[in-house]
Amino acid sequence: MGKQTTRKFLIGAVGGLMIGGVASVAVADGKVVYDGGCAACHAQAVAGAPKFGDAAAWAARIEKGADALYENAIKGFTGEAGMMPPKGGFAHLSDDEVKSAVDYMVENAK
Repeated sequence: MGKQTTRKFLIGAVGGLMIGGVASVAVADGKVVYDGGCAACHAQAVAGAPKFGDAAAWAARIEKGADALYENAIKGFTGEAGMMPPKGGFAHLSDDEVKSAVDYMVENAK
């Protein structure tokens, strides 16, 4: 590798994907977000949270669609089975980080 190619490769490896020679922002990793916060409730079904990996607990929620899941996770939700605080109580998370965690949990509930 030449010096310029090596530099671009390193920037890409550290800063995200290379698009036209410019590093893009890395997409949130749903597993990392889940492990860093969501697991506190979803690993043990605390406060009515659907348990991670439990297809039956997630089925009715998944049927409502991704947009409904995202909205409830971002804005919070109170239902018959329990409640979900906005962003799971982790206000510092971006909407995209929350969505990535939702996607991760849904994929593991199928």
